[in-house]
Amino acid sequence: MIDVASSEFTLGVVGAGLMGGGIAQVAAQAGIRTLLFDAQIGAAARARQNIQATLGKLTAKGKISEPDMARALEHLRPADSLEAFRGCHVVIEAIVENLPVKQEVFRQLESVVTPACVLATNTSSLSVTAIASACKHPERVGGFHFFSPVPLMKIVEVINGVRTGPGVGELLTALAHRMGHAPVRAQDTPGFIVNHAGRGYGTEALRIVGEGVADFHVVDRVLRDGAGFRMGPFELMDLTGLDVSQPVMESIYHQYHEEPRFRPTPLLLQRKLAGLLGRKSGEGFYRYLDGVQQAVAPAQVPAARPASVWVSRRHAELRHVVAGLATALGANVETAERPTDNALCVVTPLGGDCTSAAVEEKLDPARTIAIDALFGLKTHRTLMANPLTAPDMREAALGLFQADGVAASIICDSAGLLAQRVIAHIVNIACDIAQQHIATPEDIDRAVTLGLGYRKGPLAMGDDIGAAQVLGTLESLHAFYRDPRYRPSPWLKRRALLGISLLSPDQI
Repeated sequence: MIDVASSEFTLGVVGAGLMGGGIAQVAAQAGIRTLLFDAQIGAAARARQNIQATLGKLTAKGKISEPDMARALEHLRPADSLEAFRGCHVVIEAIVENLPVKQEVFRQLESVVTPACVLATNTSSLSVTAIASACKHPERVGGFHFFSPVPLMKIVEVINGVRTGPGVGELLTALAHRMGHAPVRAQDTPGFIVNHAGRGYGTEALRIVGEGVADFHVVDRVLRDGAGFRMGPFELMDLTGLDVSQPVMESIYHQYHEEPRFRPTPLLLQRKLAGLLGRKSGEGFYRYLDGVQQAVAPAQVPAARPASVWVSRRHAELRHVVAGLATALGANVETAERPTDNALCVVTPLGGDCTSAAVEEKLDPARTIAIDALFGLKTHRTLMANPLTAPDMREAALGLFQADGVAASIICDSAGLLAQRVIAHIVNIACDIAQQHIATPEDIDRAVTLGLGYRKGPLAMGDDIGAAQVLGTLESLHAFYRDPRYRPSPWLKRRALLGISLLSPDQI
């Protein structure tokens, strides 16, 4: 096997755009002799100049030393043609996402490089197997998917195509380590790990808005401030650009032969067609002034308060949390088995909706409000009304649960409320990635935390909530909607039944 730690090791990079230039930069900074080629005349030389300017800024800020900058630039050389790659040990292709164009580049490379050279593609959306099919020796081809911006996103997906040889993944893994990146291993499948696992966040949020459960800014507020995501899904789509997000959603959906879990909604396409692309166009889901997101003004906190509050006993631990908060906020919390005739009735569904809770617990729906206590109530409070909840009870609940200055949002009735529903969907998709042996549970969580910036990997999130609870939420959603979108993964179901971690691999 090629020794990637050798001082003689040489890397070729095809494509001097944002991705190719980023890959070349981190390779050169790692002390790897790197050749950079682009079919556009002068593009490789310009990319080197841009890298030099970037390294110069890092040097000025004290992030790297001047000798380190000089060494990196010494290791990076533009190439005039693919012929320059004849002595390369690995060549990474990072050009336009077009299958025929990539296949032609790989055919040309195969006619130039030595038989021992490994060929890698940085594709984010195409099949590694399909790209390799253009080669006489597809066993030398693997996926090596970096994320943008490459110097900052310290993750790379190492992908085995159907015919990739056993040593290719190991070599690319070692190369990723030398380049200062964290490699995760995956089998060739649409979206690999990160773009596959990431389908749950945005698509379910879009479904919630499309269903009329909550406005987009409320969804963002609940998931960011209440559930601990770094950005809300609509903020994230605006940042990425709807011209990028919408085609990726459609592509993954169709590549999986219309798998219901990945089904998009018409909402995103409509906004893209209207030119509401996000930050880049000045308006997406939000408006932007000089690139700064303009906040949606929160509603005024009502002055109303309930005469008394009765909290459901169905989930004892959640009742304790909600009743304790209501008492601290000055409410008269009733302790009897049944509520009095004037009490605000607060239910704490786990996977269910407010309507079902009111009916099952024989409560007056006009006085019943649900609250999501699963993720704590310190940073944000999500309240949920049913179709018969009286306006005065809605106002009294909103007034009470914001009395200490912590914001609350009220949404329409939905099985799984909002955060429970979205997170269950995220966890379920990750479970199915593990079930299909696309990647190990450990690599799934590492890829998602590094690639998507989640506070925890989806399987660890599921363990925090409890596999049985996630399963119950999905079963409630499936029973309510009769939509196979919410069918639980076998991985999730078996681990919930056995009471073991979602991160535990199959013992075979």
